[in-house]
Amino acid sequence: MNRPPAKSGSTGQMIESAIEKALDPLASALKRATQPSKPAPGKPGLMISPLAVPFPAIPPIRGVEIATARAGFYKHERDDLVVFHFPEGAACAGVFTRHKVGSAPVDWCKRQLEADRGGGEGVKALVVNAGCANAFTGKAGADAARRTAAEVAKRFDCRQRDVMLASTGVIGVVLDETKITARLPDIKAGLKVDNWTQAGLGIMTTDTFPKGSYAECEIDGVKVRIAGIAKGSGMIAPDMATMLAFIVTDADIAPPVLKALLNLHVRTTFNSVTVDGDTSTNDTALLFATGASGAPRIGRVGDRRLKDFSAALDRVMLDLAHQLVKDGEGATKFVRITVDGAASPASARKLAKSIADSPLVKTAIAGEDANWGRIVMAVGKTEEAVDRDRLAIHFGPHVAAVDGAPSPTYDEAQMSAYMKNAEIDITVHVGSGRASATVWTCDLTKRYIEINGDYRS
Repeated sequence: MNRPPAKSGSTGQMIESAIEKALDPLASALKRATQPSKPAPGKPGLMISPLAVPFPAIPPIRGVEIATARAGFYKHERDDLVVFHFPEGAACAGVFTRHKVGSAPVDWCKRQLEADRGGGEGVKALVVNAGCANAFTGKAGADAARRTAAEVAKRFDCRQRDVMLASTGVIGVVLDETKITARLPDIKAGLKVDNWTQAGLGIMTTDTFPKGSYAECEIDGVKVRIAGIAKGSGMIAPDMATMLAFIVTDADIAPPVLKALLNLHVRTTFNSVTVDGDTSTNDTALLFATGASGAPRIGRVGDRRLKDFSAALDRVMLDLAHQLVKDGEGATKFVRITVDGAASPASARKLAKSIADSPLVKTAIAGEDANWGRIVMAVGKTEEAVDRDRLAIHFGPHVAAVDGAPSPTYDEAQMSAYMKNAEIDITVHVGSGRASATVWTCDLTKRYIEINGDYRS
């Protein structure tokens, strides 16, 4: 767009600055709309999300090696098998789906991580396959999972219980474990300390970009590293972990402490994102500690030396959770929904999730329409305490409603310009207390229907 030169003096510069500021959201939206999308890696027919995040540079995490291979669960050429190998004495903790139809690998991991079976001490391997969920497969699926663990245990000279399993893909298909076991010689030969990018690619299903995160911190003056990958794009709704996520640190932390940390941070990270309100049968988040950093062992949950580590772990988990939303099937908007003034944190979270899961709210955001009446609907349909006459709604800095009525300062033009941003903040005050909660979501577009309509074909 051509504009006349600014008038001389500070007034002209201020006018030009104001014009540029006002046009920034429009220019950004136009740039996103006109930029050609690139095909998703290894996913014919899928284009990379416009909200895609570059995979970070992850240095080797001492004590872990990773290998990937093509087992053939997908008909097109791509790696769909990932194996992590850990040293002697590695620890593990996990959280899993609460779905009533949990998958065979979820059942396997939960059983191996039970306290009376060692509780995550001495884990040696993690095996992840994409393309077959091995869920709703009965005894046949459970047997396939057990045989997979047995063959991997032979390769790594460990017990079956020291092998963790995770699967993702189509529900109702029994895992053909021979596709995995046939590639184990290549896997063992291909183990590397710097294979994080390939691992992120190997666990993808309808994801359009690999998701990784990395952080450093100190424990008692010793630097430790934390790295993680995750997958998830659809069937994403908080009820534990709502996807697959694998996080590794070279810190030396006992399994009960790892589990406490994982449970603590899951609530405000993986459990606070939603794409479509659907919880998976295979949700798994595993946290491993190799103990290879040289930092002192932490065996007590209340150890003050964990403060820096806990904060770094939270950053990694929240980063991965945000990336899941940014790769929501068909997503073009990343949306943060904060509810404050609620009766309790649990109430605030339920209210925020009601807004985030509403198809009417999400389609309005896709259409760049600040239809705050739909937010009123999503808040009011819950059974949570809400004071109608104190209800207030903000879109970023713009006030849509206040004291239970349309704002007298509401400006449709300003609101429309704001809704063109790729990232949207919605804040709702419900006037019934002092608690707050934040949930992250994305918009709902026609592309979501196309992706899921074609999922098995």
